[in-house]
Amino acid sequence: MTKAVLLEDPHPSADPIFADADITVERISGALDESELIDALSDADIVGIRSKTSVTRRVIEACPRLSVIGCFCIGTNQVDIDAATAAGIAIFNAPYSNTRSVVELAIGHIISLTRRIPAKNAALHRGEWQKTASGAHEVRGKTLGIVGYGNIGTQLSVLAEAMGMNVVFYDHTDRLALGNAVKLGSLDDLLRMSDVVSLHVDGRETNRDFFGEREFSQMKDGALFINLARGFVADIEALRRHLVSGHLAGAAVDVYPSEPKKNGDPFTSPLVGLDNVILTPHIGGSTLEAQNDIGRFVAGKIVDYRTRGITEMSVNIPNLTLQANPDARYRLCHIHRNMPGVLAAVNQTFATQGVNINGQILGTQAEVGYALTDIASELPVETVAALRAMTETVRLRVLELDSANA
Repeated sequence: MTKAVLLEDPHPSADPIFADADITVERISGALDESELIDALSDADIVGIRSKTSVTRRVIEACPRLSVIGCFCIGTNQVDIDAATAAGIAIFNAPYSNTRSVVELAIGHIISLTRRIPAKNAALHRGEWQKTASGAHEVRGKTLGIVGYGNIGTQLSVLAEAMGMNVVFYDHTDRLALGNAVKLGSLDDLLRMSDVVSLHVDGRETNRDFFGEREFSQMKDGALFINLARGFVADIEALRRHLVSGHLAGAAVDVYPSEPKKNGDPFTSPLVGLDNVILTPHIGGSTLEAQNDIGRFVAGKIVDYRTRGITEMSVNIPNLTLQANPDARYRLCHIHRNMPGVLAAVNQTFATQGVNINGQILGTQAEVGYALTDIASELPVETVAALRAMTETVRLRVLELDSANA
């Protein structure tokens, strides 16, 4: 029996996909700490997580049965990718499924802050009527500076421009500008000319604390700051100082350096209580549409890997797809250290023991290689044992093929 443990409530759209593949699902509400996670995964082949559960090296080493990690979200920084790869564990995520949801939230924040909606809302809740245009503006004609021009940044660029905003962007990677957006040569240039600065960088460790006192100081007087990216990329204390001083007119923050593990837990932040700040509980991608798509997408990738060895869009294993011939009886999924001669040694083992190869494909990526081999003949147990005994072998799975898998 194949077992999947899903934490943090991925959308139930994943469940029928697992059920159709005879994968039993155990759901755990909320995140678990390291020791709790090890206990929960003691008999699991698959783990599904979102953003608050960390799959560390200790978890990976303590759970040798684990073969797949599904991140039901965009990022994978909560997983020790090096440790997972060394153990032959494939990782899948959903890099595009909630892009639109994040972008729409960013647009909403831009409009709300530009019109000073948070302060107006707070005043009415205090029983104060403040009907005035003071400090309220249209977004049309304003300059939006996008830091990080990837999947989210580019779509935000298109929608913002459709609303009449001027768009500039900065990215350490050379990106093609969409529409009339202008790529700038430095972050400093972007900060000096933007009325709104929106962060959309990824979760790599080099982005930790990259936006701090120096960057906030360079922003225009009266500018707005938005962070829907990662909580650890921006200095919250520095942001508070620039908001309280009046240098910045407002901010919207959806991600935090430290976040509660589950709903109902207490939340604290230096930004709490400021009426020119919108705080949301890490809901950038949390729309029903996005979560439904993520549930189906990640579950589908996991099932493809477990049943056919397909690694399309894996973040750490070479991406391979092999269409099975109707005559194929077995598929060997061989993750190995990327060293010269491994495939030759594998095929020599087959030849020596009279095993007929029906189809084969190899991919390598950094220190790991992955080979799919379809077999049309009998597959002696001695052959499988010999392949597992190879010093280069990291993980070997043998799948029985039928017309449904082919």
